[in-house]
Amino acid sequence: MTQRLFGTDGIRGTANTHPMTAELALKVGLAAAGQFRRGNHRHRVVIGKDTRLSGYMIEPAMTAGFIAGGVDVILVGPMPTPAIAMLTRSLRADLGVMISASHNPYHDNGIKLFGPDGYKLSDEVEQEIESRVANGLESLRAAPDRLGRARRLDDVPGRYTEYVKRTVPRGMGFDGLKVVIDCAHGAAYKVAPEVLWELGAEVVPIGVRPDGFNINQGCGSTDTVAMREQVVTHGADIGIALDGDADRVLIADETGALIDGDQLMGLIATQWARDGQLNGGGLVATVMSNLGLERYLGSQGLQLHRTRVGDRYVVEHMRTHGFNVGGEQSGHIVLGDHATTGDGLLAALQVLAIVKQQEAPVSEVCRVFEPLPQLLRNVRYAGGQPLDSAAVQQAIAAAEERLGVRGRLLIRKSGTEPLIRVMAEGEDPALIESVVADVCDAVRAVAA
Repeated sequence: MTQRLFGTDGIRGTANTHPMTAELALKVGLAAAGQFRRGNHRHRVVIGKDTRLSGYMIEPAMTAGFIAGGVDVILVGPMPTPAIAMLTRSLRADLGVMISASHNPYHDNGIKLFGPDGYKLSDEVEQEIESRVANGLESLRAAPDRLGRARRLDDVPGRYTEYVKRTVPRGMGFDGLKVVIDCAHGAAYKVAPEVLWELGAEVVPIGVRPDGFNINQGCGSTDTVAMREQVVTHGADIGIALDGDADRVLIADETGALIDGDQLMGLIATQWARDGQLNGGGLVATVMSNLGLERYLGSQGLQLHRTRVGDRYVVEHMRTHGFNVGGEQSGHIVLGDHATTGDGLLAALQVLAIVKQQEAPVSEVCRVFEPLPQLLRNVRYAGGQPLDSAAVQQAIAAAEERLGVRGRLLIRKSGTEPLIRVMAEGEDPALIESVVADVCDAVRAVAA
């Protein structure tokens, strides 16, 4: 069965438009209840969300679906995605749900599902849930005396705060560090500044006034201008930018220069290797990660293992092959000793701990390799399969021939938006610019 609802990171779309409607959310809740209901115990699901307006529509709809399926619902309100993964395990829940479209604007929303182990669901399990939605849900309805109940859990911020603080080396504090934290008006707007303050940092919080509409708007990890400006204005040591559900992070050094996920993964992996903490002899990243990272790791006696795009595929490879560091250039960083999914705040704390240990400026500590010139452009399309076009395939072949052994080209469809992503990297910036432009032009010609 071909997936139609689930993409690379759950279900996502424009709010109140298929598939992100209240009707479908209820059906997904009921289908997921049927998928994970085992035995006669009282089943439970943890539901969290970010701060976008449509969460008020999706949350009660999913709650109704789970209750109809005989599953008790624990509502935790706005919390980071990794907090939901952690709580699913901590509360011995049968399932976790995060209602969020991550880094997308407010008018989008999404549904991410976690199994009882706190990990995102496999493609196979998502397909089974989708099949249940498509093939009828009548048999999944609970008897009147077996309906679920819903309740709110009030101490969730405190649980998550203590959880992430315990990942910092024992006895270490961040006294003397001034930190700008941009929470993207999203799910971490309360907990992230609180964690940093409790660990001793001087905190400059921005992006902490959500109104349902401003999530990721001119802020957060997808728009770091404000964060970088505030670092310079306040003379801060470091800037931290989270996205709307706080599962990704980007850093700015004391000059306001941006440091991406590749640099952060390289930093953490090599520090953990020196400390004897690194498993697997390297780290896991996606095909999007810079070739410079691969070369740097090689110089340190470590390896880079690549997967398809999506932090879920990174985690699957990490679990299968015994790695404890992985992630994406975009800032999804998965530290398997502490978390089952990307956690922007947790990763930022590891970076701060290394900065504190080395007692050097962030610009020296966190910039561990020189990246090769890399260019990524997106081309929006209305429908169809633009990559199947003969003209596009010819343009791709010509671009690959021009790059030869001096670079690489990656073309893929976004799993969350109607975009074709065109990326090239190599040692010649002018050549990279040219081949990306040629491929984008070919895609636009057939996607118009």
